[in-house]
Amino acid sequence: QVQLVESGGGLVQAGGSLRLSCAASGRTLSSPVKGWFRQAPGKEREFVAAINYSGTNRYYADSVKGRFTISRDNAKNMVYLQMNSLKPEDTAVYYCAADSSMGSVMSGKGDYWGQGTQVTVSS
Repeated sequence: QVQLVESGGGLVQAGGSLRLSCAASGRTLSSPVKGWFRQAPGKEREFVAAINYSGTNRYYADSVKGRFTISRDNAKNMVYLQMNSLKPEDTAVYYCAADSSMGSVMSGKGDYWGQGTQVTVSS
């Protein structure tokens, strides 16, 4: 089992920045791939970013490329999402996901999920 706890959400003006954190605990090495998803009201959950264990492979949704950066600190069992140049359309609940497979994480079929953290971007 892996437990994921997100933090760092909040209210920010358009153009601002936030950094989300995801703390992993439990059998973290069994699910080394980590990802971020988001779900806006009335919309389906969508992929945002994913990263492999070493950090050498990172993938982003087109909508966030150049603005968001995913990173991790394996010594601390932490994954981060630095969000810059935020837009009102980035408003959503952001979720952290984990799995052993990059494909599973990116397709939204990861084994483990956090409870989410709200990000609200005002115009």
